[in-house]
Amino acid sequence: MGLNRKALRTTAAGAVSAALIAGSALGAAPAAQAASGGIRFVDIPGHGGIVLKAGVVTPADAGRSRGHPLIVLPTSWGFPRIQYLAPAQKLADSGYVVVTYTVRGFWQSGGQVDVAGPQDWADASKVIDWALAHTPADPGRIGMAGVSYGAGISVLAAQHDPRIKAVASLSGWGDLTGSIYSGRTQHIQAAALLRGAAALTGRESPETRRAFDAFFAADPAKEQELLDWGRKRSPTTYADALNANGTAVFLAGGWGDTVFPPNQTVDFYNRLTGPKRLELRPGDHATSEFPGLFGLPNDVWTSTRRWFDHHLKGRDNGIDREQPVRIEPRSSGGHESHPDWKSVSADRRKFALTGSATIHAGVDSGANGGITFLSGLLDQAARIPPTAYIPLLPRRWAAVWQSETCATPQQVRGTATLHTTLTPAKESGTFVAHLYDVGPLGIGKLITHAPYTWHGRTPGTPFTVDLPLYTTAYDLPAGHRLALVVDTVDPLYLEHNPPGAQLTFSSPANDPSHVSVPLREQ
Repeated sequence: MGLNRKALRTTAAGAVSAALIAGSALGAAPAAQAASGGIRFVDIPGHGGIVLKAGVVTPADAGRSRGHPLIVLPTSWGFPRIQYLAPAQKLADSGYVVVTYTVRGFWQSGGQVDVAGPQDWADASKVIDWALAHTPADPGRIGMAGVSYGAGISVLAAQHDPRIKAVASLSGWGDLTGSIYSGRTQHIQAAALLRGAAALTGRESPETRRAFDAFFAADPAKEQELLDWGRKRSPTTYADALNANGTAVFLAGGWGDTVFPPNQTVDFYNRLTGPKRLELRPGDHATSEFPGLFGLPNDVWTSTRRWFDHHLKGRDNGIDREQPVRIEPRSSGGHESHPDWKSVSADRRKFALTGSATIHAGVDSGANGGITFLSGLLDQAARIPPTAYIPLLPRRWAAVWQSETCATPQQVRGTATLHTTLTPAKESGTFVAHLYDVGPLGIGKLITHAPYTWHGRTPGTPFTVDLPLYTTAYDLPAGHRLALVVDTVDPLYLEHNPPGAQLTFSSPANDPSHVSVPLREQ
């Protein structure tokens, strides 16, 4: 297995440092801004008698009557209760009672990290109980929202507590293991960030420790245990309960989210039958909504407030009449609205992957998905995705196929899929497929990618691979072409290629290999 332990430690240290720097910044700016806003810090009894450190913000004109809708904000992974003080103050100024709390196992809250498990759901219900007993909150108008970890807890709590009428999940997940273990491949940078932050700011439960250990051990024998652990913590598992409750669900995320890729968010959205809204923008994990944590103008938090205003206050702000799927393409800006996800996807065009290509494993060819947080943020802020110079990619370690140039501008909308026949030299292995926009000078800009891992295959025996790449929205200029690049090493992922491994990709006459791309003319 090609795990570089030194690289892993470096990745973990850098990711954790970035998270702690961000947390320190949040600890200063929102607190200073909200210091005069009537905030009080309290201890709330959580599930099992633990103490949850919380902050309460009430409207300036709040009386003793229960006339104010309640919004509960659980913190993100590794963040303290001051994370949401700026948006909480804005919500309180518009008439909401807001309770934000540090989730169990982190900072000064009691208990151990449960990774959005049953104890976290129970804690959320306990916070609601406390708020109804100690604030002028209306028991018939309760919402929850959060960023990242807080987003997942909010949705899972709503599925298990029908008192929650509306929820906003910002950079959350629908399928936990489908996020950090997609394609049976460990998303090593994301997981290193999570575990490193937990080690510095929290206390893992024995179950959490076992799950992380199984993840990093990369032992196929422990895969089912890991899947079962993640399934219990995945909102998609309980979608029927959420639909039965009639909860209004708002989901927001980034195309380049390297922690919770958009595919599983879209799949979860499609399973919902009640009031729902989906917004996807350029950016990495939580980068789109991050400015709103400082009280700055922010589209994601604006949509969140509009969602609650309509579903908790009954305000006729038109959000229920808007098309519920709103996307912002990565390369061109602007917004598109659609009645459903099916309308987003364009007509599919298949590009043949002709011939046969054999690559050697264990070396990064130069084609990769970038760095967690940094690459997606650059794509969001400067339209600079990860790039590669396609003509110079070493064919010993990378297989490359290119389409004809596009005569007219094209729009990629949806999920590209790879279909190929793979013959491995070893029983286990990993490859990563990258789809590039290649300009006239040969510079490729990453459109999308995804990893794929297999175990227990007979060396020398071909098998079929069908791999969905990460969902995206990207505009391809006229005169450019598509390139599919397959290699075996990407810093984002843990690769499972033994020493000396080789991978052969072929295209049998009775089952031609191709990449299917959702394209339409601009």
